[in-house]
Amino acid sequence: MADADTVAKQFVDFYYSAFDADRKGLAPLYRDVSMMSWEGQQFKGANDIVEKLVSLPFTRVVHKVTTMDAQPSLPGVTAIVITVTGQLQIDDEQKPMQYTQSFQLVDDNGFFVYNDIFRLNYA
Repeated sequence: MADADTVAKQFVDFYYSAFDADRKGLAPLYRDVSMMSWEGQQFKGANDIVEKLVSLPFTRVVHKVTTMDAQPSLPGVTAIVITVTGQLQIDDEQKPMQYTQSFQLVDDNGFFVYNDIFRLNYA
């Protein structure tokens, strides 16, 4: 398996670039077994997940990653858990919002997102 940090960095760079450009472009990263929690709401399967992401109520978004940590996970399976913290700049808002997002990637002839958990950090 490639180094977890290398895979995580490549994934995070691609994920947020695709999210910021066109959220529909995230569809290939998810499968029917994928699960996402978005601000406490649960979604399962690539179609439902991408439908939620596309329906988010903003036009422009820019993610700025502050920290990223990754570890191999699930003995016997090639998988990586990733936690990201950062800032979101949405539409014309002046103040960025803080967020935390965790992913579990599983390798099935290429990595896909098995788990995705997103929360805004209100302080």
